[in-house]
Amino acid sequence: MITTFSPDLPIWDPRRKVLKTRPRKAWNHFRELLKDKERTDQVFFIFEALPWRGARAAGMRYLASAKGRANVAREPYLPPILDDHEALRRMPAGSLAHAYCDFMEREGLSAQGLVDEFGKFAKGKPKFEDQFSWYLHRMRDCHDLLHILTGYGRDSLGEACVLAFTYSQQPSPGHLFIGYMAGLNMKKTIKSDAPVLRAIREGQRLGKACPRLIEQSITELLPLPLEEVRRRLNITLPQHYHHAHTVWRAKGIDPYDLMAA
Repeated sequence: MITTFSPDLPIWDPRRKVLKTRPRKAWNHFRELLKDKERTDQVFFIFEALPWRGARAAGMRYLASAKGRANVAREPYLPPILDDHEALRRMPAGSLAHAYCDFMEREGLSAQGLVDEFGKFAKGKPKFEDQFSWYLHRMRDCHDLLHILTGYGRDSLGEACVLAFTYSQQPSPGHLFIGYMAGLNMKKTIKSDAPVLRAIREGQRLGKACPRLIEQSITELLPLPLEEVRRRLNITLPQHYHHAHTVWRAKGIDPYDLMAA
């Protein structure tokens, strides 16, 4: 697997095939995900079964632009940058970098961990040598940054809302499928007035206002104050998500442990 991308690589490897939409396959992998929401590899299978049809056009357009070429050269691979917490901690207090370190350390996560989960999915699949792989990897490697920027936690509803937000950034039907199916499962499992589906729809709406994060320079954003980054990206914090948490907690339900409820 290429982990350092160069503007000298072709933008698109002609061996790539157009992915087919396979709803039954998506459904089977979603059932596995319901059994264990930490099975991140199942998410990748769902995205493969419900692909973003416009990904090739969007990626090639960006990678052919001056901004895209500069970003590939400046940030050839994000995980080592994001996992160097010592360097990130040297950035100003209150920055996106500090918020990222706080979040990842609190949750016991790493950027490389998500790469490893992707590796389980990609094992045995064809490997391509092109810049488009860089674009695809950014979709994976920016996920946890979206949690911090949007204020959504890693609870079941928070993950569903992040996926709905991401759909408006890079519209794979897989994002909406997982997000709304998870929401319906929450409403079925926990009987309450919590605005679950409204929270997910709100995430989708908020994502429309934000420029595509994967096409931004992450190294330029990391040293900036978190609130300034949110203003730059036109990200406003959600309301229905937090209200849903309030409703659940009033009923003695921990939003981060809905399965126990």
